[in-house]
Amino acid sequence: MAILIVDDDPHLGGLLSLRLGAEGYQTCTARSAEEVFVLLGLEAGVAADPPVKLVILDVFLPDMSGIEACRRIKADVRTADLPVIMVTGSTEEEHLRQAFEAGATDYIEKPFKGVEVVARIRAALRLRREIEERKRHAQALEQLAEQLRRANERLQALSFQDALTGLYNRRYFDDFLEREFRRAVRNQGVLALSMIDVDHFKAYNDRFGHQAGDDCLRRVAAALTLVIHRSSDLIARYGGEEFAAVLPETLLDGALEVAEKLRARVAALQLPHPDSPCGIVTISAGVAACRPEPGDHPESLIEAADAALYHAKRAGRNRVSAAA
Repeated sequence: MAILIVDDDPHLGGLLSLRLGAEGYQTCTARSAEEVFVLLGLEAGVAADPPVKLVILDVFLPDMSGIEACRRIKADVRTADLPVIMVTGSTEEEHLRQAFEAGATDYIEKPFKGVEVVARIRAALRLRREIEERKRHAQALEQLAEQLRRANERLQALSFQDALTGLYNRRYFDDFLEREFRRAVRNQGVLALSMIDVDHFKAYNDRFGHQAGDDCLRRVAAALTLVIHRSSDLIARYGGEEFAAVLPETLLDGALEVAEKLRARVAALQLPHPDSPCGIVTISAGVAACRPEPGDHPESLIEAADAALYHAKRAGRNRVSAAA
């Protein structure tokens, strides 16, 4: 990468190029602010070529003040970190103040003193390397923080996920029902719950074994998720062969419709179950709905849905019953 020397006097620019070349630095030159902007790629549609690692910029240029040119270089995100050393024949405090306010890293007085010029350039380049290293370190930390955030999200998701079926687990169900119950209290809304049980599941396990039983539960869970479409609803594994569907803002009739679709979807799987009167795997569901008031608790809704589920099982299974 080159050092860009900007001076409208080709003699002074050439002398500085020779001095820096003797120190092993590659240089390129420009004689106006417009040339600088083109070389740095700040003009629309113009690529930055050659790449520049430092700019030595005369305060006085034919088309623009060097201080204003510095300000424009520093204002562009692509070149904001580029060190700019101002060249001035005056050390008046006001000129220096304006240069540093424009973003200049340092200044060099005319006439040049070779040792001083090289020392100031080395210091500016060292500062740039330190800034770049800090940025790389900051970016690495940001990437690490993002990786940790995603890992934590995955861990949190896993903590709420049933390992067997991939549905939400009992822990998440409890939290979700509590939140929706409180929201219904605040908004004077309604909330429905369906408790679902796989019929004769113990007999299925006894006949086919636990691995087949696990596969059965996974297939039932997948079927249930095909019915629950609203983003506000929840289908979860409540425990064992029991599932639960929480339906916010749903009246009892609507919840019964959903539960019937769940029952039909599982029956449509046509999973053989020789020890069931139906000959296939089926589910029973109990449905309850309420408009909770302050002082009510979600446990009452669970109890009502459980009672309806018990009624469905007593009535012959493979059916949906509503809470009394």
